[in-house]
Amino acid sequence: MKAVAYIEPMKVEIQDIEYPTLELRDGPGVNPANIGRKCPHGVILRLVATNICGSDQHMVRGRTTAPPGLILGHEITGEVVEVGRDVEFIAQGDLVSTPFNIACGRCRMCKEGHTGVCLNVNPDRPGSAYGYVDMGGWQGGQAEYVMVPYADWNLLRFPDREQAMEKILDLTMLSDIFPTGYHGCVTAGVTTGSTVYIAGAGPVGLAAAASAQLLGASAVLVGDMNKERLEHARTAIGAETIDLSEEGALPDRIEQILGEPVVDAAVDAVGFEARGHGADSAHEQPATVLNSIMEITRAAGKLGIPGLYVTGDPGAADEAAKVGSLSIRIGLGWAKSHSFTTGQCPVMRYHRQLMNAILRDRVQIGKAVNATVISLDDAPQGYAQFDSGVAKKYVIDPHGSIAA
Repeated sequence: MKAVAYIEPMKVEIQDIEYPTLELRDGPGVNPANIGRKCPHGVILRLVATNICGSDQHMVRGRTTAPPGLILGHEITGEVVEVGRDVEFIAQGDLVSTPFNIACGRCRMCKEGHTGVCLNVNPDRPGSAYGYVDMGGWQGGQAEYVMVPYADWNLLRFPDREQAMEKILDLTMLSDIFPTGYHGCVTAGVTTGSTVYIAGAGPVGLAAAASAQLLGASAVLVGDMNKERLEHARTAIGAETIDLSEEGALPDRIEQILGEPVVDAAVDAVGFEARGHGADSAHEQPATVLNSIMEITRAAGKLGIPGLYVTGDPGAADEAAKVGSLSIRIGLGWAKSHSFTTGQCPVMRYHRQLMNAILRDRVQIGKAVNATVISLDDAPQGYAQFDSGVAKKYVIDPHGSIAA
């Protein structure tokens, strides 16, 4: 079958690889302790939609320790074509969404709802994902087929196939960015009447903006340096926007919009490749977003941080940042009694409710993030265009299912 492989910085290619089985094989990035791991609790999916994510782009830029040949892709929606011996409740032919977190459903973390840090799927540390560096080596889903373990626990089945295909560009966002943006808002305490600042107008930031509106925010402000993405945030979502490449202190610019220099809640949808603001916007400053959202969040406010921060960044500007150590103004956060929530979104905490919101026309997340369909063969071009900063969320259609 065909799959998208990371080759070297700024290069991905379509490769022919073996069809998956219900057992982990050796390969690029596979943890040695996971090789030969049998998954009779798993299924094989025929991919209907698999998306390019900003987290993938970090690897493709060479900003992680991802090995050459790693099969990419953790945003997975597909049809069940093979069912393992121990699967009870998922059947062949089911159309399903797959959380990007791989979770066993058996460990303490899973039982407490922390599926982003499952203890049993990655021998090196808590938490795992498909097609991602240091996440256990589970094959990525930017392919024609993929194996999903612990299927009864992980998979979200769509109740009506025809209805699901009509809304597939919305439902494909359930595997990651919609729950991730929503999680950022929930952990930031967004509720009815909240004023919210979202750093970043990429797909996760746009998903967070749409989520803030769904949660009842009275004002949603989005900051970025990409004019095309800011324009999309204004026109598709109705957000207030702040061009961070322009001069002016962020609190002052927020005051111009809200009448006060602070917001109730803030979300970091940028992560470790952040750049400075204004005159410093050409230079990478990985702590910029974290420090700025502490500055503009009211006392006793909350910060949701779904933006990715890594423990290994070979392309960082200084030695400390190469191991994930940033110059964060923790004293400011302490003085203002801020609460911080970081880490992978536990997708299963939200995806069923968000599915229902989509199916009942409460939200059009595909429109909010500008879902744009491409073929599997066009994935390398999609990566290049996404890296250029286009206001699009690329949805790969491996089998022509969406086109049909």
